[in-house]
Amino acid sequence: MSAWKVQFDALIAPAVAKSAVTERLIIDRGAIAHVGPATAALTDTRKAIVFADQAGFDAAGSAVCDSLRASGFAVDQLVLTNDPLPKASVDEAAPFLSRLKADAFLFPVSVGSGVINDLVKFAAFETDRRYVSVATAASMDGYTSAGAPLARDGFKVTIPTRAPVALVADLDVIANAPAEMTGWGYGDLAGKSPAGGDWLLAELVGAEARDDTAWPLVQDHLRDWLSGPEALATGDFDACARLFIGLTAVGFAMEFHGTSRPASGADHQIAHMWEMEGHSINGIKVSHGAAVAVGCMVSLALYDWLLAQDLSRITAPAPDIDTSLAELARVIPDPRIADRAVAETRAKWPDLPTHKDRLARVRAHWPKTRDLMQQHLFRAQEMQSMLMAAGAPSTAADIGVSSDHLERTIRAAAYIRSRYTILDFLKEAGLFEDALSAVLARLKGGSVKGAAE
Repeated sequence: MSAWKVQFDALIAPAVAKSAVTERLIIDRGAIAHVGPATAALTDTRKAIVFADQAGFDAAGSAVCDSLRASGFAVDQLVLTNDPLPKASVDEAAPFLSRLKADAFLFPVSVGSGVINDLVKFAAFETDRRYVSVATAASMDGYTSAGAPLARDGFKVTIPTRAPVALVADLDVIANAPAEMTGWGYGDLAGKSPAGGDWLLAELVGAEARDDTAWPLVQDHLRDWLSGPEALATGDFDACARLFIGLTAVGFAMEFHGTSRPASGADHQIAHMWEMEGHSINGIKVSHGAAVAVGCMVSLALYDWLLAQDLSRITAPAPDIDTSLAELARVIPDPRIADRAVAETRAKWPDLPTHKDRLARVRAHWPKTRDLMQQHLFRAQEMQSMLMAAGAPSTAADIGVSSDHLERTIRAAAYIRSRYTILDFLKEAGLFEDALSAVLARLKGGSVKGAAE
């Protein structure tokens, strides 16, 4: 039996059984033929609407419509143009919302990858509908998650929604997706390594404990899912299937935990800044997975530096909120983003007793936490080689971000979420400027060879 099938039986099938929302998950070759029968078993209506963008519809839309019609559905469709590409924003979901509000008997079926799935997930939730998702690429981890990461009033947030009642992934379609999209999915999955480090730091200082479901579901299998990246670049079937299994498991981990903590840390905060800025290269908006891949590299370089430090006698003055808010205003000039960032920063700001307690925890427990990090974290140099082999970006220059822009982004990323990450840890420990200086020097020119001093 193929390795991905073993993992499906061991990880995904039990996750479906545990899920409060997702009732069916079909991952196989030729799975599109099952869309109609699966949908018919999950709803009494026989009116379906296929929501897609042009790329997703070209990949699987006609076959999905045929399967639905063969199962007795009257099928309508709404396909968004690829020029411009659909944006991950609440406003972009308006056409989907409008169609669902106009007909209470329409059952939504999403056909596409990240943005389309999130737009349909949001529209279905807002109209109290269940929906079926048909994945067309192993490009992100949100197919089975319960949240929709969308921009609202210019600020990207993860909006609580519901996961699809069924997910169908035809592995022939997944393996034939554009290689760059598979690379984006690899980059998104790679970000779970530093996100795990952030969760360990949050637990170390008493900000947020790990749980015994989501943590092992992701971290205990991550190295296997990320292995053999060179096969992805060639469209290897088994490699793409294994990647999709990993991304799907992460989505379930987010549902079980109730937040995106198992999947998202400073790496995603860095990526979100570029996404909120609408950063593009050669006139094309940089994808979520590409941005996360670079954010992952930054975070791992910071961890390389941190793991070389002796924190057994760490002392530091409490960070000053006014100084931080002044920096926030400097590095986040967009008032829509800055206003929300101020609220997020105030929500996580430690008072003096909390700050003292956190440093005491670090002094007492750093060796144990460092050992755990060394077990779970990839080193930056290793990860860069893996990302390159998978066809994913690995440097800021790969996505058109200059050194100055990178520094500004890292500084800004510390403020946009109340979630505790390595950026907060370094600031509270009085190490942020030294770490940032060392890492920027190490990343300059695109190389992460050598240890950060």
